[in-house]
Amino acid sequence: MTDTPVTHPRQPEPAHQPTDSAHQTGSDLHLDLPATGGRRAALMTALREAIRSGRLAPGTRLPPYRTLAADLGLARNTAAEAYAELVAEGWLTARQGSGTTVAERAEPVPTTRARRPSVRPGPVHDLRQGQPDAASFPRSGWLAAGRRALTAAPNEAFGPGDPQGRRELRTVLADYLARARGVRTDPDRIVVCSGFAHALRLLFDGAGAVLAAGENGPLAVEGYGLPFHRGLLARAGVTTVPLPLDEDGARTAELTGGRGYGGSRGLQDVRTVLLTPAHQFPTGGPLHPSRRAAVVDWARGRGGLVLEDDYDGEFRYDRQPVGAVQGLDPERVVYFGTASKSLSPALRLGWMVLPDHLVDRVLAAKGEREGWASALDQLTLAEFIGSGGYDRHVRGMRRRYRDRRDRLVTALAESAPHVAVSGIAAGLHAVLQLAPGTERSVLKAAAYRGLAVEGLADYRHPGLAAQDMPAADGLVVGYATPPDHAYQAALAALCDILPPPA
Repeated sequence: MTDTPVTHPRQPEPAHQPTDSAHQTGSDLHLDLPATGGRRAALMTALREAIRSGRLAPGTRLPPYRTLAADLGLARNTAAEAYAELVAEGWLTARQGSGTTVAERAEPVPTTRARRPSVRPGPVHDLRQGQPDAASFPRSGWLAAGRRALTAAPNEAFGPGDPQGRRELRTVLADYLARARGVRTDPDRIVVCSGFAHALRLLFDGAGAVLAAGENGPLAVEGYGLPFHRGLLARAGVTTVPLPLDEDGARTAELTGGRGYGGSRGLQDVRTVLLTPAHQFPTGGPLHPSRRAAVVDWARGRGGLVLEDDYDGEFRYDRQPVGAVQGLDPERVVYFGTASKSLSPALRLGWMVLPDHLVDRVLAAKGEREGWASALDQLTLAEFIGSGGYDRHVRGMRRRYRDRRDRLVTALAESAPHVAVSGIAAGLHAVLQLAPGTERSVLKAAAYRGLAVEGLADYRHPGLAAQDMPAADGLVVGYATPPDHAYQAALAALCDILPPPA
């Protein structure tokens, strides 16, 4: 150590430190003093252990001894003498005007275990679905909206949050959803949540679940969907029954025992069905208008519910987006929306539009205080929507994603014209139809090339019988994820791994 040891008990304290109200200055320092031994010895032991363990890193500035003594209930001389002895031992360093710091050591103790090196490098090209274009997040517009919202926020906005969500957000959401998605609601029937998975947990998971397992029978789900959601429901004790799909979306006639489709099993006891009617995930088709009306009629006659995940509802490129099914009967449809695809999943903001009789039950399941969605983010989103920034952003992203999809279709037409793209022009992903028996080999080739892409088989419900809906080979390609400079190379890598025509 290069500093001259300080022997006077008060010398480690910088000369300019004030003596009045000194306990109100300096950094906080947590120390657990041993119960045995003298107070000075206990303080020295606690400081040595904090330094030895790495909790106090080299160069960390300690609080003035007056502050530390006041915080720990010690005499000032006790703290000053402990500092002085630790300086003399080389644990601490004291410099005039710089206070007392932890001494530098040749080999500082590591504070955490070294991480094991990654065995597998990340993909060279990422075409996985589910992620919006992160580079397109409207940073300046969001920042400006946040400043305006923060300036106008009432003082109570900084207290415990309302589990229903900020009134400001629910008000603008009611207007926006009515205008853009045909949803019929008012602010009192909207509950803010942190996303679709959180909404499912509120409805199905736990002792206070709104639609507790067994109370409403099994849940009908589309034959293809996210395994994560099926797993969440299974852990909540919910039995899911697959509803077959075709080019017109979910075959809703099978809910009423209709035949002509192969007669899927287990649907006769269903009272609740979960659908993605705007853009079926992942197969890509919309729910046919006659089936939209039929499923609402089924819910009315059955005393049941339609759970409408408005997946990709704002991103249709070949025509104006179709309105939400909820508009056909607000008392029989629970509508889910999020900002995850339109803005960013990092915001953790979503909303449920509920039938009137479910609002209180959902709020009871959520608890007395908001524990998920930041009130400040809610206020910012409310301002962003109310000022028109959200509409402008969504329109801009429609153009961007439509261009991405068009480039994908063009690349396939030039390099692999035998590979068809199924579904409508919408959303952030597309499904490429492959010849039977080729999906697994294509995925192996993709992994070898460093191309991250997913197979359609991963999304198939394990209970979906082949006679109800034959399995199909395909790739689920997310075209929103790659940055602009890497997108063309990703498309080239994709075309390279596709099998030749049979």
